[in-house]
Amino acid sequence: MKNNRYPVNAKNNAEGRELMSCIDDDSVSAVFFDPQYRGILDKLKYGNEGKSRGRARSELQQMDETTITTFIREINRVLKESGHLFLWVDKFHLCQGVLDWFIDTELHCVDMIVWDKGKIGMGYRTRRKSEYLIVFQKAPVKAKGCWTDHTIPDVWEEKISGKTHPHSKPVELQKRLIAAVTVEGDVVLDPAAGSFSVLTACRELGRDFIGGDIAYGGE
Repeated sequence: MKNNRYPVNAKNNAEGRELMSCIDDDSVSAVFFDPQYRGILDKLKYGNEGKSRGRARSELQQMDETTITTFIREINRVLKESGHLFLWVDKFHLCQGVLDWFIDTELHCVDMIVWDKGKIGMGYRTRRKSEYLIVFQKAPVKAKGCWTDHTIPDVWEEKISGKTHPHSKPVELQKRLIAAVTVEGDVVLDPAAGSFSVLTACRELGRDFIGGDIAYGGE
């Protein structure tokens, strides 16, 4: 894998597109991508961004639609044939649709998992309790030989304790997914790593991780 700048299995301070520019075509087996978009914050305009509950999330550097699309294009380039992209979205983007981001790529929507976080969030009508993980596969699309764990439920309950990042994600779910679509020694990419939960999962499974976050300031 072409990468002389960003070490593997490390927490890199890196802008995701710059990091991916150092990675060879068709060299990554799985990708997790959690775009830092405002989505629901702008839509609902709660007015609590200056308060402790919303400040950490609102202060993250946000991605516009064009930026997200360029991330997706780079992910498409570095992902191996039949490799998987796991895309985190909130309710707003799930309802509005994200497929425009995937125009002119080889990535096809094949599944979705609902993450029940075990805590109640915001909402003018129903209160948010879940996030959504849309599963894409790079062509050729196939399940046999590419997804080995058929016991993963499509509604996953996992509560995060000791949350250290506004966008912390469930390590156990990510670990199960990585184990299902990769083998030991495969490379897993997270170009907007946040709390580096994917790195934690990779270390426990013996997978190689490449990723970084623009907001990461080092240990």
